[in-house]
Amino acid sequence: MQALFGGGYRTTVFYSVTVIAANEETGASMKLDRGVLKSLPKVLLHEHLDGVLRPKTVIELARSAKYDQLPTEDPEELARWFHQGANQGSLPKYLEGFVHTIAVMQTEEALERVAYEQAEDLSRDGVVYFETRFAPIFHTRKGLSHQRVVSAVLRGLERGRKEFGISSGLIICAMRNMDVSLEMAELAVDFRERGVVGFDLAGEEGGYPPKKHVEAFHYIQRQNFNITIHAGEGFGKESIWQAIQYCGAHRIGHGTRLIDDIAVADGKAVKLGDLAQYVLDKRVPLEICLLSNVHTGAARSLSEHPFKILYQEKFRVTLNTDNRLMSDTIMTKEFEAAQDTFGLHLEDFEKITINAMKSAFLPYDRRCDFIYSVIKPGYAKVRSSQATK
Repeated sequence: MQALFGGGYRTTVFYSVTVIAANEETGASMKLDRGVLKSLPKVLLHEHLDGVLRPKTVIELARSAKYDQLPTEDPEELARWFHQGANQGSLPKYLEGFVHTIAVMQTEEALERVAYEQAEDLSRDGVVYFETRFAPIFHTRKGLSHQRVVSAVLRGLERGRKEFGISSGLIICAMRNMDVSLEMAELAVDFRERGVVGFDLAGEEGGYPPKKHVEAFHYIQRQNFNITIHAGEGFGKESIWQAIQYCGAHRIGHGTRLIDDIAVADGKAVKLGDLAQYVLDKRVPLEICLLSNVHTGAARSLSEHPFKILYQEKFRVTLNTDNRLMSDTIMTKEFEAAQDTFGLHLEDFEKITINAMKSAFLPYDRRCDFIYSVIKPGYAKVRSSQATK
């Protein structure tokens, strides 16, 4: 069949989902059940605060805010509604559900609650560190300042850290279709000592290239701060190129369309284009969101997702949830999808998790501490338990 997406190299692609070679001596070829996958230490770098609300919380916050636009007040039905609406193979369609979640996140109490519950839910799923992102501009309808919006979210994350022992960082998003990116960049830097760890550009890619916001990214660079940019999800490799070369992105959100710059035959890369080679050589992390990418149409199916090619070629890939509510997912489910589709094993998940921690917007010493004090011991414990079976 044709290459996954238009543009870039055009070649015959046959995606194979055969098992990636395993280390037989460690028992790595054993398939891990969901309980074991859940127990693995995980690092999550790409998740949106307004895409992770519990359905019950959406309903309760809507009642409190006297918001009467929800399609249903039954939690199970609402969960299905969000997922069915998002799973249409279209990024604009996927984003429609956020109208409701944002509508109920307009008070400090609501913002703090959502952030706190995010920390609780992720801690139950084996996540040891996460970075969550949101656009403060969407949460000022009832008069909150950007500063109060950010402070409320940070309070929720801090409560989560104290009660559940899960560390986190907050990323401030500017929106591609709004002319407030410099203001959001300055806001992110203002809060860098209070829990904000980076700056992002989000929203629909088509017609809104990253370079239109270059002033904001130059400001972030001058402040020696961290940059991740949504790119290569709803638009081609040019979006990724601009994010890196115009805007100085340290990480790429999604990056699915990087496959446009890779010639593939018989399920393997045969030649990298200049951009793909640069991303590989410079170890630019890719924040991959498997299930979400299928729901938005960034990938036609899990088996056709370019993750396997990228992982085989040793790109620095990470696994993420994007929006747990909309995509009906958790990190354990993303790991399970990667195992079932691409044949990943324990060693692969450990490598991907270490990749994520290496790429986290944390000081170097804290990243090392997580790797050697939390992640490696956690995987060693699971490996030992699997060896005794």
